[in-house]
Amino acid sequence: MADHPNAELLKKGYAAFASGDMPTVTELFAEDVVWHVTGNNQLSGTHRGREAVFAAFAKSAELTGGTFKIDVHDVVANDVHAVALTRATASRQGKQYDAMDTDVYHVSGGKVTEFWSFAEDTKKADEFWS
Repeated sequence: MADHPNAELLKKGYAAFASGDMPTVTELFAEDVVWHVTGNNQLSGTHRGREAVFAAFAKSAELTGGTFKIDVHDVVANDVHAVALTRATASRQGKQYDAMDTDVYHVSGGKVTEFWSFAEDTKKADEFWS
């Protein structure tokens, strides 16, 4: 059985992010995308618009010296939403991060319009990113 088109969109996006193919990531995000990151750290908050989201991506790369990685365990989707179950890893200032996340996407017209990230352990994430 073929994956739902919104599941394929997310898989394409995660693969592009992993390979540094930001033009493809750009193509998959609505210009006015809204990106919500839980917690209380340097990356937390609501980022509005592609430029703000990409600035958050750049910040995560800068803070981790490019070690931030996301492995996708599964993606499920319907006509409006897609959910990715992921494992995030990174190292920073002698600290290691390894956590399961749930990423929820709102998709419209073949573009990601809104995103919510839920870390397995928000305190652990805050300690790493702060």
